[in-house]
Amino acid sequence: MDSELRVLRRRYSGHEWVAVNDGASGADVFRLRGGTRELFVKVAAADVSAASGLSVPAEAERLVWLAEEGIPVPRVVESGGDGEVTWLVTEAVPGRPAAARWPRQQRQDVAVALAGLARSLHGLDRERCPFDRSLAVTVPQAARAVAEGSVDLTDLDEERAGWSGERLLAELERTRPATEDLVVCHGDLCPDNVLLDPRTCEVTGLIDVGRAGLADRHCDLALTLRELAHEEDPWFGPECVAAFLREYGRGREEAVSEDRLAFYRLLDEFF
Repeated sequence: MDSELRVLRRRYSGHEWVAVNDGASGADVFRLRGGTRELFVKVAAADVSAASGLSVPAEAERLVWLAEEGIPVPRVVESGGDGEVTWLVTEAVPGRPAAARWPRQQRQDVAVALAGLARSLHGLDRERCPFDRSLAVTVPQAARAVAEGSVDLTDLDEERAGWSGERLLAELERTRPATEDLVVCHGDLCPDNVLLDPRTCEVTGLIDVGRAGLADRHCDLALTLRELAHEEDPWFGPECVAAFLREYGRGREEAVSEDRLAFYRLLDEFF
């Protein structure tokens, strides 16, 4: 990976490279400042996501497809790999993370913006989506992650603290829904993956789309609602959860299932 990084650094030598430590993708991420445009570089060993079935090139494909569908995502500058290392270079998108500490008068607007983005994604024509993240794909990936020891058992949700990978997998199988309401999902729709205009709260960008594909809509809702209600983020809370649900549910007949929310939060532990 060091040799490829040197090549990329020479290619983008007009930028200042700043390591970005946020996220848990297993890739090295850098913000490139200066030059004519600000960029992000993601570099990973080719097998870094073998257990999850995700990869840097797969994220590049999703970025291109989502842009074609009208979703605001970073523009791909280049992507590639050499058998050992993969990389992705994208343009930075403007905006402030939805996970930031917003002024009180804007917090419900942030929740409404997140709901609108979810509605836009879930409203895309699923017949046109070439990426499969249904349970037929993700449950075997979860089992493989347990077998390979790649599940981070030190970072489980509080109610599952101390669980083994085998116990997680058994609970996943026990609670697996019999059916799926398949839509186009982001797959990791947390507020820190959504950028907003700091003045209008309109969505300016959706990032980290490596899990995007056809999945039950609760896959997205589970993570967004968990973060909006999170006790460690008191600047959101119940009012923002309610605002999200009102906006997301506008014109929809389907109710949000608490059982499915719980299942997809469990599934998230494996990735």
